[in-house]
Amino acid sequence: MFSLTVRSHFMIAHSLPREAFGPAQALHGATFVAEVTFRRRALNTDAIVLDIGAAGTIIEEVLGGLNYRNLDDHPDFKGKLTTTEALAEYIAQAVFANIKDSDDGRELAGIDVTLRENPDAWATYALDLSA
Repeated sequence: MFSLTVRSHFMIAHSLPREAFGPAQALHGATFVAEVTFRRRALNTDAIVLDIGAAGTIIEEVLGGLNYRNLDDHPDFKGKLTTTEALAEYIAQAVFANIKDSDDGRELAGIDVTLRENPDAWATYALDLSA
């Protein structure tokens, strides 16, 4: 299995209105480092998983819709908790939606999104495309 990972970052505001989240129930900001990993079983005819520039553009398009936004007001998250785990899933699905119809997208075995809130805490969602 081959993989390519591209990193970027974005900043959001949100609240997590449940007792389990303690002080994070109130509106607060977060800066995430997003690591998006594209996996495929075999390299393409150019001997790569995916063009790094193309991968970066797709990721920036997805994160651009979140960056500097209050996710409490974002239509895609109406009635949903925007936990780190839920955001990782959202980003993986959105990245796949942007690439699925391309030749490289059809050959992907998976997309993993890791969101790092700080050096000591992160969450990952793995979108398995091999099924």
